[in-house]
Amino acid sequence: MAERKTYDVVGIGNAIVDIIARCDEAFLSKHDLHKGFMRLIPAEEAERLYAAMGPAVERSGGSAANTIAGLASFGGKCAFIGKVAADQFGGIFHHDIRSLGVDYTTAPSTDGTPTARCLILVTPDGERTMNTYLGTSVDFAPPDLDPALIEAAKIVYLEGYLFDRLEAKAAFTEAARLARKAGAKVALTLSDAFCVDRHRADFRALIREGADIVFANEKEITTLYEVNSFEEAANAALADCELAILTRSEEGSLIVAAGKSVAIGADPVSQLVDATGAGDLYAAGFLYGLTQGAPLETCGRLGSLASAEIIGHIGARPEVSLRQLAKDRGLLAP
Repeated sequence: MAERKTYDVVGIGNAIVDIIARCDEAFLSKHDLHKGFMRLIPAEEAERLYAAMGPAVERSGGSAANTIAGLASFGGKCAFIGKVAADQFGGIFHHDIRSLGVDYTTAPSTDGTPTARCLILVTPDGERTMNTYLGTSVDFAPPDLDPALIEAAKIVYLEGYLFDRLEAKAAFTEAARLARKAGAKVALTLSDAFCVDRHRADFRALIREGADIVFANEKEITTLYEVNSFEEAANAALADCELAILTRSEEGSLIVAAGKSVAIGADPVSQLVDATGAGDLYAAGFLYGLTQGAPLETCGRLGSLASAEIIGHIGARPEVSLRQLAKDRGLLAP
């Protein structure tokens, strides 16, 4: 159990090791991989593909973990809860996320299911072909929660991708209950429109009954409320929670709260290299600002800044200090 102290954000999500390697088109053809797509694969295929890949960078990943890493880059005090196995990749995840200054104490699983991993193949044109084995990360259940971490958080951040299994849904409900009891806010990211479509009723119940803050892109929020209009969806979200942060790619984002609506422009980027992680890092910037008491407009601008940094290079982790970048832009005190 963690020492009781205040965390800005505690994230709960899939604990995945990203394995990033460069390859040519011939490698994709040889292994019957469709360039630019993401697919789920079984453990055996993950092992075969890993053995065939060239030199790779291996680091902690997953949507909520990316957000927490971004928060740490801003200088936030954060922790992460997610399930890995007692194996080689579990050790990599544990070491890497802790090296960023994030507290991570989830006990590894010993039931034989391996750690999740995402094998990312990057061709010379910058396209990423992603092959994901979800492993033990999706076996997350209420006993995997750390109540001490949750109770010590200002905000508990829940990753929608983890919502597929009944045990994970129960864990989210319990995490929200613990957070509310301790006076913490609960934030939920919807993660993916297909995920929303599968679990619409349960997501809406969680938002009404347990989440204070919702992050979603335009497709996710309109899918959730089954409307065609972005404006209708934004109004519906506000009826269910106190704060909704809705991203619209190059059109920026809209922050809706009781009595106000704040539009934030997208930060300019010289070249879009890789959009992976843009929403995760927007959430990092926004949540950092929110936990520091910044106005909503500043929170949104911090989110846009972090999102722009991440899409300017390959990978979903910042390559520069987001705190220094925000200081240089006048969004944080020097």
